[in-house]
Amino acid sequence: MKRKFKYFLYRYLVPFVGLIIVKMFAFTHRMRIVNPENERDILDAGQTLIFVSWHQRFFPGITFFAKRKPIAIMISQSRDGEYMAHIVKTLGWEPVRGSSTRGGREALNKLKELALSGYNIGHIVDGPKGPFGVVKPGLLRIAQVTGLPIVPTITSAQKKWALGSWDKFIIPKLFSRVIIRFGKPIHVSDDLSEAEFEQKRLMLEHRLQELYEDTDRIWNDPEKIRKIFASRLEFQNFASVLRRRG
Repeated sequence: MKRKFKYFLYRYLVPFVGLIIVKMFAFTHRMRIVNPENERDILDAGQTLIFVSWHQRFFPGITFFAKRKPIAIMISQSRDGEYMAHIVKTLGWEPVRGSSTRGGREALNKLKELALSGYNIGHIVDGPKGPFGVVKPGLLRIAQVTGLPIVPTITSAQKKWALGSWDKFIIPKLFSRVIIRFGKPIHVSDDLSEAEFEQKRLMLEHRLQELYEDTDRIWNDPEKIRKIFASRLEFQNFASVLRRRG
């Protein structure tokens, strides 16, 4: 009985309650999109892409990317991964189980299959346990196998809490302004040498760092804040997604 209750708790109750809490937070946020064309041009061309983020910053994207379904995300075959897979399912995303240590080849093939059928892919570059900000090779492998462009997906909150986790995980405070910024697409050739592969990985790592720092600096510029939040890009972009699917 205890095992059944624990199974019900982690498979159904915790993900469901957690999602309600996240949605309640997100409902209070004032969210705007910066550089929407870097995502929109790919989607308007009938293609899909790989959204990438630091683990530290993915909280604001949980409800935002519920609008961008279908999305697939690779999750390890560990016990923690089992828990995360249930959360991902609750969000309406497609968990693909595998990692560099177990089931990686099968997971990559599944991601390729889903990409060909119209799925975008979400990927946390340094998850689930770091090191913080380090782009792991798995991202490049996914891009090579699927042929999809990598689009840096940068989130930044004006007011936030930082948890005591390994990456100081950030949660935007209630009623905070939040920016989601799309970086320019990055393509990864499938025939890179070992040295070229590492060079590309470091370039991605550096590019993400630059984008996060540059986006965070917006909060120090009242004029930029005024211009961004005077626009309605969030709703225009979401409406274009709905029109494409209609």
